[in-house]
Amino acid sequence: MRYLALMLLAPWLVVLGWAYWAYPKSLLRNMTRRAFDVLALVAATVAAIQSALLAFDAVELPAADQFGPKSGAIWQQVVPALYGYGAFLAVLLIALVVRQLVWKKRPQ
Repeated sequence: MRYLALMLLAPWLVVLGWAYWAYPKSLLRNMTRRAFDVLALVAATVAAIQSALLAFDAVELPAADQFGPKSGAIWQQVVPALYGYGAFLAVLLIALVVRQLVWKKRPQ
């Protein structure tokens, strides 16, 4: 159950990773940029997994009362998904800014 949130979020993270890899087409493409892109995608994936696991452990489930368990257990999957998504996007946004500054085509 620890990885359920990431399994459900994985297809969207793959789409975001592909969009990061493919666009913008106006930037210079060389081996250094591609190595940076791979490093950024790996870092974003690791950050998403780590933050989702930390969030899964941090969520406190509500105690059952006289009427049985409450519906708050869903948050043990929602919060890790949100944290994983946020960490993935944060790393990719930083990488986008760095990539734009370093590999922008300069006017000649």
